[in-house]
Amino acid sequence: MEQIPLPSPIHYELILQLLERQTMSAVSQNPDLRHQVNQLIITLRKAAVQQKHLEEICQVSSMAVDHRWSINHHTGSVVTPD
Repeated sequence: MEQIPLPSPIHYELILQLLERQTMSAVSQNPDLRHQVNQLIITLRKAAVQQKHLEEICQVSSMAVDHRWSINHHTGSVVTPD
């Protein structure tokens, strides 16, 4: 069965938590920066939803999703840069 490599959903959550808890409070006094961080949060949430939709399409198409934890993760081996 063919596998589609995708980021692990936890990656989205970690980045969103950082942006919401730390970055947003660091820029709370600057409306322009706060707006930019908020737009980034919205974009990441959309990306996570889009990935979930892609995973559902893969499931219907009988394609497995291989959630990757790092760029070097590969089933059965580690991919090294050239």
